[in-house]
Amino acid sequence: MGAGVVDRGGGGGRKGRRSHGKSRPMAEINVTPFVDVMLVLLIIFMVAAPLLTVGVPIELPKTAAQPLPTEEEEPLALAISADGVLMLQNTEIDRATLVPKMRAIAAERQDDKVFLRADGAVPYSTVMEIMGALNAGGFRNIGLVTDAGGPRLDGSDVSGN
Repeated sequence: MGAGVVDRGGGGGRKGRRSHGKSRPMAEINVTPFVDVMLVLLIIFMVAAPLLTVGVPIELPKTAAQPLPTEEEEPLALAISADGVLMLQNTEIDRATLVPKMRAIAAERQDDKVFLRADGAVPYSTVMEIMGALNAGGFRNIGLVTDAGGPRLDGSDVSGN
């Protein structure tokens, strides 16, 4: 018997016919390079994030006390610079709005601890005024931050001799 030709296209013209050998542009995004770039950026930000934390430059007084153990949630940090400027975390704050803003922040947190850092040149009365305002505002767990290596009152040096 004879071989036959099967016509699968409709009509004899080029119109309406797809070219089988040519590739069309792809409309989907290639996800693999996108994921690679995102992972590299994630690693860069994970390495760079700890370097971006900037504190208020103050000279803390030195004491012989040992540092507190680390905690799960970072406590609220209040700093008093040598010129008397108050900084809540890294934002300058006015004394009149200190307690209301701290209450608003503390309402969203689990820990009520406040770390108070004051420059060694700040008068004692100023530090006590701020501590009194915090206490009156309901903040009872206040920690004073100092640098280690200061003098001891028992006559021995810091190394324990």
